Amino acid sequence: MSLPKPYANIPGTTVFDTDQARRGYHLNMFCMSLMKPENRERFKANERAYLDGWPMSEEQKRAVLDRDYNRMISLGGNIYFLAKLFATDGKSFQYVAAQMAGMSQADYAKMMLAGGRAPEG
Repeated sequence: MSLPKPYANIPGTTVFDTDQARRGYHLNMFCMSLMKPENRERFKANERAYLDGWPMSEEQKRAVLDRDYNRMISLGGNIYFLAKLFATDGKSFQYVAAQMAGMSQADYAKMMLAGGRAPEG
């Protein structure tokens, strides 16, 4: 049973706490497995078969297959673990952050150079 979370309703934010860590454990360990070249090759050869070797929820697997990083985070993924997945795809943090924000990479870079997003969005 988790304690009340005063940070639970921060708009647009999922705080990676112990509950999220438990929920996303296997998703994050799958991502860590991609640090090994042989695992990356197995994953690229048949993503579904590789994912089925992990005790993740079907929803987590679907989010990986769809490369829905916002969904992966809501399902317990930690961006630093998820980085192994987007690196496997040859994508940068900036590319994925822009995708997660619903922006082009150029617009995202421009926004960040201008000081970032306002708290209101």
